[in-house]
Amino acid sequence: MTTAGFDTILYERRGAVAWVTLNRPKALNAYNVQMRDDLYATLELIATDDAVGVAVFRGAGERAFCAGADLTEFGSAPSQAIARQVRFERDVWARLLGMEKPLIAAIHGFCLGSGLEIALCCDLRIAAPDAVFGLPETQLGMIPAAGGTQTMPRMIGQARALEAMLTGRRMDAREALAGGIVTRVARRGGVFSTAERIAQRMAAMNPETMRSVKAAVYRGLEQPLAQGLAMEQALAARLVAASDAARRGGIG
Repeated sequence: MTTAGFDTILYERRGAVAWVTLNRPKALNAYNVQMRDDLYATLELIATDDAVGVAVFRGAGERAFCAGADLTEFGSAPSQAIARQVRFERDVWARLLGMEKPLIAAIHGFCLGSGLEIALCCDLRIAAPDAVFGLPETQLGMIPAAGGTQTMPRMIGQARALEAMLTGRRMDAREALAGGIVTRVARRGGVFSTAERIAQRMAAMNPETMRSVKAAVYRGLEQPLAQGLAMEQALAARLVAASDAARRGGIG
């Protein structure tokens, strides 16, 4: 087991599964500048540690995954523009979206604003029955600018995403599952064990296969179908070639 200490993030690697805990429970794990810096460093650990196959993100305490940006901190900036600039001096969102390894969000309680945007940057989202989702930025005169306007429509479709963002209303776990925001709802008290089980299953697979699946899906969606199919074939052929080379090496 490997651990690393940060002010706002708890990092622990158990075998091939890294657990990343947003650790500001008294503030509902609200995203602040320190968490931005700690999460950026944590993602670097995950990306560069070959022993990590899958990462699971969760929130500390009983009330929230992450309730959004810490308005007591970002709200003290001279303007919203400056507050946004401070948030993006280290592009956590691009690093999340560019991660080749599978990412799972295990969500309980409030998952709002930046919290939901972090979850939307993960590959799988598993919710507890008490999870509450929303992008309330429009109620504050802002837009969901940590990727929300782009990731949510791709996840649940344009109409549903616009309705969620333009009204800023909240959704429970059942509605989030029906709409496609989350991939499954765990039994009460079982969200972390469910995430652990899924993570262990993925971590036991060939890491290059996991990377190839992510590349095929995400990069393929950005291309016309014919190009996406060609990329799929190229990735599949590369895996077969690597497997053949490994087998010949073993025989030798």
